[in-house]
Amino acid sequence: MPAPASDRAAEKLIADNRKATYDYHILETYEAGIALLGTEVKAIREGRLNLRDAYARIEDGDVFLLGAHISAYSHRGYADHAAERKRRLLLHRYEIRKLIGRTKEKGQTLVPLRAYFKRGRVKVLIGLAKGKKTHDKRETIRQRELDRETRAMMKDRRGSRG
Repeated sequence: MPAPASDRAAEKLIADNRKATYDYHILETYEAGIALLGTEVKAIREGRLNLRDAYARIEDGDVFLLGAHISAYSHRGYADHAAERKRRLLLHRYEIRKLIGRTKEKGQTLVPLRAYFKRGRVKVLIGLAKGKKTHDKRETIRQRELDRETRAMMKDRRGSRG
């Protein structure tokens, strides 16, 4: 069920992992909170989050985000945080149990797709993903170029009527 328009308008995108949709087939998505330190939240508000090489892993019944890079906050004093530390993702128990079962299947992994603010809290959209083969990646590029050409032709056609 898609989120109501008012909720989507309240979401402010922080970081997008476009490489994930290129490298993986996304099977399901889950919205998760993330346990952060104060300096990390302030740094994220400055846009210092990078999800490019990040992934999620299930350890001891909890889901952790690994490889996400949060640079240091510009106005920090003595307090600081490790840029690529392991961060806990906050999900419901039934979601975690479902993910444990699904990630045990061969070739399925958890990847962060995007991070955003929702009602003042940092949320991460994680996807249950299956890796693409090289020919699948080429097909994705071919489809994207075809869609772009179709949109350009439709735009030209609308413009020539006036």
